[in-house]
Amino acid sequence: MAESFFNIDGQLRTLAAQAEADCGEAFARIEETCAFNEEKVLSAFARQRVSEVHFKGSTGYGYDDLGRETLDRVYADFFGCEDALVRHNFVSGTHALTVALFGVLRAGDTMVSLTGAPYDTMEEVIGLRGEGHGSLKDFGVSYRQLDLLESGAPDLAGIPSAVQGAKVAYIQRSRGYSLRPSLTVEQIGAMAAAAKAANPAVRVIVDNCYGEFVEKTEPTQAGADLIVGSLIKNPGGGVAETGGYIAGKRELIELCSYRLTCVGLGKEVGCTLNQSKPMFMGAFLAPQTVANAVKTSVFALRLFELLGFEAFPRFDEYRTDIIAAIRLGTPERLIAFCQGIQKGSPVDGFVSPEPWDMPGYDSPVIMAAGAFTGGASIELSADAPLREPYAVWLQGGITYNTGKLGILCAAQALKEQGLI
Repeated sequence: MAESFFNIDGQLRTLAAQAEADCGEAFARIEETCAFNEEKVLSAFARQRVSEVHFKGSTGYGYDDLGRETLDRVYADFFGCEDALVRHNFVSGTHALTVALFGVLRAGDTMVSLTGAPYDTMEEVIGLRGEGHGSLKDFGVSYRQLDLLESGAPDLAGIPSAVQGAKVAYIQRSRGYSLRPSLTVEQIGAMAAAAKAANPAVRVIVDNCYGEFVEKTEPTQAGADLIVGSLIKNPGGGVAETGGYIAGKRELIELCSYRLTCVGLGKEVGCTLNQSKPMFMGAFLAPQTVANAVKTSVFALRLFELLGFEAFPRFDEYRTDIIAAIRLGTPERLIAFCQGIQKGSPVDGFVSPEPWDMPGYDSPVIMAAGAFTGGASIELSADAPLREPYAVWLQGGITYNTGKLGILCAAQALKEQGLI
């Protein structure tokens, strides 16, 4: 029997069955969105005439790499925009965001965040922490921010004055290490419209990490000039081994490509080695993989709500990213939860994660990620800084059933330690 594979308490399995039944309507919505996005991606592959020849990697300078050029067009197609820069050379989402910001901004320009404080790893990029390391601040770029309303909604009334004189209006779609709601594409569209009405020259750049394919449209279809993300999150489909993307207006993509490679060469160079096929395949599988991750998230939110914890968002809310946040309340529960997730992982399930001083963060961070690709947060993972409110941020699950088991392992770890 399946119960013998993992030593999950019988009461937890009963509660899990109730949670799963409660999620039926939410699961149906997720599957309907998935079907729409699968058709969208398949049609992009057809329109861009993807062929086996595009899977062959190049070396050296990578001149005339057909796979690289076609993958850019496929991304631009399904994101509904003019151009894209999809490369394995991006080492993370933060790197891709850095390239986008340095590509567009110049000395004397101003960047304004419309979603309050940025994600932790962006603080040093902007110059909010650290000095003299080549941040935007070091290069003469000014920064200011407009906080979200107390409810977590965008401050649409405050945007017109906030963007006056700004070159870039920056929007973070997901919640990051906060408990505020993630933004819908509709909300991002309203923010972009308000910014451009007040300052037609402003460029809207969206950190799209964790949001791709969760809704039927993307921010580039709602007024964003650039969207940026990581291939070891949603759009890599659990297959891409590394990389990131920038997509949007052609003129801005060209500027970003000059930052990634060099001025004058831009997108014309960059060998793909053996990364083209997994990037194509990952994009093709991404809608289904993302649906599995969102279903895993919804299940986790309901189960831990039934266990008495506060969860964000509610399990039956409309979703715009794959992240679930669960307020566990104590560092002991937070650590136990992550250790349980690790036990329910296919890789390194025998190790026990501990908090550590991770580069780019200002607090010790614990991360559980037993993934086939190191750090891939489209695979089941959980992480959190050890600070108030002692919440854990959960994402991923490339198959729903294994994702569900990982969540049950987390609950089991809390139960075994007497923490629930």
